Amino acid sequence: MGLTKKLLAATAIVLALGSAASAKTFVFCSEGSPEGFDPGLYTAGTTFDASAHPVYNRLAEFKKGTTETEPGLAESWEVSSDGLQYTFKLRPGVKFHSNANFTPTRDMNADDVVFSFDRQGNTQNPWHQYVSGASWEYYASMSMPEIVKSIEKVDDMTVRFTLNEPYAPFIANVAMPFASIVSKEYADKLAESNNQAQFNQAPIGTGPFQFVAYQPDAVIRYQAFADYWAGKQPIDDLVFAITKEASVRQQRLAAGECHLMAYPNPADVPALQQNADLKVDEQEGLNVGYFAYNTKMAPFDKPEVRRALNMAIDKDAIIEAVYQGAGEKAKAPIPPTMWSYNDQLKDDPYDPEAAKKMLEEAGVSNLSMKIWAMPVSRPYNPNAARMAELIQADFAKVGVTAEIVSYEWGEYLERSKAEDRDGAVLLGWTGDNGDPDNFLAVLLGCDGVGGANRAQWCNEDFNKLVQEAKTKSTQEERAKLYEQAQVIFKEQAPWATIAHSVVYVPMRKNVTGFVQSPLGDYTFDGVDITE
Repeated sequence: MGLTKKLLAATAIVLALGSAASAKTFVFCSEGSPEGFDPGLYTAGTTFDASAHPVYNRLAEFKKGTTETEPGLAESWEVSSDGLQYTFKLRPGVKFHSNANFTPTRDMNADDVVFSFDRQGNTQNPWHQYVSGASWEYYASMSMPEIVKSIEKVDDMTVRFTLNEPYAPFIANVAMPFASIVSKEYADKLAESNNQAQFNQAPIGTGPFQFVAYQPDAVIRYQAFADYWAGKQPIDDLVFAITKEASVRQQRLAAGECHLMAYPNPADVPALQQNADLKVDEQEGLNVGYFAYNTKMAPFDKPEVRRALNMAIDKDAIIEAVYQGAGEKAKAPIPPTMWSYNDQLKDDPYDPEAAKKMLEEAGVSNLSMKIWAMPVSRPYNPNAARMAELIQADFAKVGVTAEIVSYEWGEYLERSKAEDRDGAVLLGWTGDNGDPDNFLAVLLGCDGVGGANRAQWCNEDFNKLVQEAKTKSTQEERAKLYEQAQVIFKEQAPWATIAHSVVYVPMRKNVTGFVQSPLGDYTFDGVDITE
């Protein structure tokens, strides 16, 4: 980035802070722009960081720094003995935000909870398609339409979910971003004025920060919500300074232009750790970076072709060049830190000669394909463009011609869902609830085809095991089924599993209260700046 661009970018932050200069303002150098501000519509962590976490709450929440759940907008819940009914007692006195066009007339109640879920699963709900092409990707990928039989308002402060079958991860699921509770009153007001699009552009929630303004690809501004049910935050203003290049995020952090940054270049971590003005948190990420073939398109519909291409990829070179000491090779679709990880799996060997022979035996010659490379840094893949170049060179050695393509992040996520997408897409996942189901069912289950399942892979044997695992009551029973599912995954090879990474979070020394999340979230409730 040239000096002029840097100055313009820095000026954007200063302008964004503007009137808040006298207040306590916290600036987060984030890595990308949100797709929107209604978390039910999306699956990307970048979007959740900008919407679900600052603006909204959920019935249950994850305890900071863990994957354990605790009460959120529900003070308590009861589960029936047969595991089919979950009854939530709502927290009284929870206030919604307001904006220039909306002032709530009531506190959060059961109507909001029912609406928040019904709009996602009920095709007859008038808000089901308020955004053109809305697929409620997360809700659908987790089989929620099939699992949830009914959602009913028992009284103003009680909601009951009735399920079609027992579902072990249910409480963890309702603590996830897609299950954020939105305001039905706000939705009704927007519908009256035929202005539904504002629901995704000017969000109203119950969370610690209320949305103020968004300048696309530049700045998002929030203000601490004075009436937040858990108490006003120590900081007054929260600013997301959207900075796509990791090196520029690092420069801003070192210059004091931001207090905390996302996703540093792994090669820059030692310098960040040695900077006396900074501190760097780190932990093994609950993540996987992968390369998903479109298994609906020839010749990627053949497992032997996919396995051959996997053998052509030099993962050791990728780990060295892209992760630079902050990653390890992945052999499974879930990380080794997660229960049910099948350590008995054998990884794909790097063997170009065997790969070339296997392609010939499969009748594949002169193959041309696309490699999709993400435009942003993510914890599971800090540099997708570089990774794509390495895979492109590896494929050339076995006679495969690959073209690298990329798009703006929101467009990339949308286009890569297409069931007729060409080639293979670099993507990855950080677990959103600490449960294997969140990887295996969401990313590889039949319900995710055309959505979160970028391999478009529907294997009946795999799907049966994963669906059955949800209904078992003990972790031991569930783990056995997930281990078997991973064996099928490895045999069928819908992905090349690339890496699991270590996640680093650099921040200024005077930042207090930030807790690194195993789920990869950036949340700023409880965060403060000391003098």
